[in-house]
Amino acid sequence: MTASTGLAAALPQYVIGSCIGSGGMGEVYGGMHRSLGREVAIKRLPSDLTGDPDINVRFDREARVLASLDHPHIVPVYDYVQTGRDNLLVMEKLTGGTVYDRFYASGLSPEQSCAITLATLSGLHAAHRAGVLHLDVKPKNLLFTSAGVLKVADFGIAQVISDGATLVSHGGNVLGTPAYLAPEQAMGDPLTPAADVYAAGTVLYELLCGELPFDRTQGAMSLVRQRMFTDPAPLRGIPAPLAPVVMRSIARELPQRYREAEAFAIDLAAAATAVFGPGWLERSHVPVHLSPRVLSGTTRTVSTADTPTVLSEPVRGRAPEPTRMYQDLRGLRPVSEALRKPGPSPLVPGLLALVTLAVLLVLPFLAPRTVSHPDAGTGIAVDGQPATAVVEADLSRPVTVTAPAGTGGPVRFGIEAAGVRLGEVTTEAGTSADGSLQATLPPPALLRWLVGGAATGSVRIGDGEPQRFTLVTSQHPMASAMGAGSLLLGLFALAYLESLMRALRRGQRRPSAPVVAVPIGALLGGAVWLLAAALTTREPVAAYGVGCVVAGAAGAMLLVLTTSFAARRR
Repeated sequence: MTASTGLAAALPQYVIGSCIGSGGMGEVYGGMHRSLGREVAIKRLPSDLTGDPDINVRFDREARVLASLDHPHIVPVYDYVQTGRDNLLVMEKLTGGTVYDRFYASGLSPEQSCAITLATLSGLHAAHRAGVLHLDVKPKNLLFTSAGVLKVADFGIAQVISDGATLVSHGGNVLGTPAYLAPEQAMGDPLTPAADVYAAGTVLYELLCGELPFDRTQGAMSLVRQRMFTDPAPLRGIPAPLAPVVMRSIARELPQRYREAEAFAIDLAAAATAVFGPGWLERSHVPVHLSPRVLSGTTRTVSTADTPTVLSEPVRGRAPEPTRMYQDLRGLRPVSEALRKPGPSPLVPGLLALVTLAVLLVLPFLAPRTVSHPDAGTGIAVDGQPATAVVEADLSRPVTVTAPAGTGGPVRFGIEAAGVRLGEVTTEAGTSADGSLQATLPPPALLRWLVGGAATGSVRIGDGEPQRFTLVTSQHPMASAMGAGSLLLGLFALAYLESLMRALRRGQRRPSAPVVAVPIGALLGGAVWLLAAALTTREPVAAYGVGCVVAGAAGAMLLVLTTSFAARRR
């Protein structure tokens, strides 16, 4: 039995003509109603899906809704039939060609492209309000009547065949046309009207500049992958405010994209009027039926000081996108599964990252508050406090150093943290009434802003051994570089690390990310150690600082690896 014979048996009230088109979503035959004399197009879904109960249920559900749609920019569905062999939709036959045909033949002016998109969005908005998603908006599915009215065809067909998922063969061929897929549609995520907005925006982008917003030379799977993980190329050669509206319609992230077709249409109408000037819609000679909200944008007044830029040269398509026809749709699988690679498990590096970060948070508080310093036997006192104990000093004022009688020579007063010299001042000592040595040393002004919490002080008289002691500053730790400075460095490291991980979560490929994370983590570890030491008044010890730096570097690298592995598996 031939295909036309099978259709004639299923639709006896129609005269069945020849096949007038085919694609990944099925075949289209011409026909005529016997008694009404009305020409129709009969859409026949791929026959190998007829026996699938889920397909039949979805077809019945979608066809009932499609038959109820009544809008000037939607191809009307007159009838639908389910038989044991076929799922058929009987629709209006359009003889004016497709947007694809015009785009690759004579070309379309930017005014015409914007008018076509407004008509498309008008039809999409009506379907969305009825609960129908198109999911296959492309130039070949935008058809003209003999009077030039644009109508959107094949509503719900993609939903019927694949239940919204993008299908791919084991050889890497994508069902339908991957050039206009929304990122969430390719990934198999829940779909909303924003998916159709994305496709309509991609069509407009191509009609305006002749190219897609992504490289289409690397194959269908590469095109799909780009939509999932890469932002579209900027629309060049198109003035503001039109270009930003188009780019917003194809934003990869849903929060940045138009969520409804009418919202896109309102901004597009206003932007086109600002660019092309009032009356542009009439000059395009594309009949468009618009809602009052959208129509108001096309009639707004443009000031004479803001002369519109009229782009009248037609734009032609450069690289046609083929639509594949499959003999066996049961061999297809969702693109999201084809792109998903098992990859390394993020569990192990994730657990190790938690351990190292726990070490980083605990280690600074395990350090002793003071370090044992040997007594050099000099009897030195600082501000009246023995230099063998904890000395509290106000570094904004001069420091008085005293020593027993019999000592002499220049007096050097210095401060260091974890073995790093922060500052030193030297003066000649005098003799008090009882013969003891006494010196008043004004600390360098910078020290009061460097040291916060505790540090290691030292006093050396003449050529003698230096006497080291624990020095506690009287000013608040957050008024110093050791306090506020380490906090700022830590926040910077955290922000940079989060930015790196966010890029990985979005699917961007950064092979050097674990290497870059090491110095950032080391900076974070050092900042945590120094901040904790300043706030808890602990004398900085190099060994604990090194431990925190190592823990921070390891933790950051493991966090980045965990994020990368999780993104690859997702």
